Amino acid sequence: MAADPKAPLRAEAELLGQSLPALLAEAEMLAQTVMLGEHGRKRAGQGDEFWQYRAAHAGDSARAIDWRRSARADTPFVREREWQAAQSVTLWADPSRSMGFSGDAARPTKGGRAKVLALALGILLLKGGERVGLAGQPPRPGRAQIVTLANGLAEGAEDYGLPDASGLVAHGRAVFLSDFLGPLEGLETALAFAADRGVRGVLVQILDPVEEEFPFSGRTVFQSMGGSLSHETQSAAALRDRYLARLAERKDRLTALSRAVGWHYACHHSGDPAQSALLWAYQALAGGKR
Repeated sequence: MAADPKAPLRAEAELLGQSLPALLAEAEMLAQTVMLGEHGRKRAGQGDEFWQYRAAHAGDSARAIDWRRSARADTPFVREREWQAAQSVTLWADPSRSMGFSGDAARPTKGGRAKVLALALGILLLKGGERVGLAGQPPRPGRAQIVTLANGLAEGAEDYGLPDASGLVAHGRAVFLSDFLGPLEGLETALAFAADRGVRGVLVQILDPVEEEFPFSGRTVFQSMGGSLSHETQSAAALRDRYLARLAERKDRLTALSRAVGWHYACHHSGDPAQSALLWAYQALAGGKR
């Protein structure tokens, strides 16, 4: 009897399905630690709720002046309202094999941490009334979208991932989570596309502590998670300084790419608590971090 060519894919799907309850529970718990109110709406706009007073400036109409507040000072004040329009946010968690690395069995893989952060961030945004979707899918509102997000966090076959910018909504927001250790041309293209559509967002680089420390010496074989790249050395310690310099250059490049298009960048270690990365990304989407 011929082997079923779809069997490996079916087995992978079943394994992912079994992990969803745990992933959802972890993401829900993580999101509960960062409930800071409605994301994206604490800024001036065409809403109904009072936000703040500010001094009037040229271009403000007389109808915009709050005369009662202005009467208590020598300067006229404008009463600003909160922005109430929901944002469309696209999440991309790198599904490549590179993200399957963990230098310690007690730590999550980079991909595992990326999935939890993406899902927890999605939960926070959906609870805040935003529309959220994974790359390539239309952002939608509502609690039911959480399960859709969880089901879409699959794994790919490539060694290194390329951000999918095809589904970005004009003037929306986006979050890319990856180790960004592969070629950067795909990221550059995605960021340029996002900038053309007025999309702002954040890059979260996720690295394992081993990738930061390079604690290797003696004969060592370095191999990509997919096996397409391999390098053997008799003295790994001699490579450490060059490796760390290249890693620093990569981080500087990611920082520069982000700033060029008005995005935010941060590096998160999979050995650190996930709460710090989630809080940073959540606040950066609202423009509170740089």
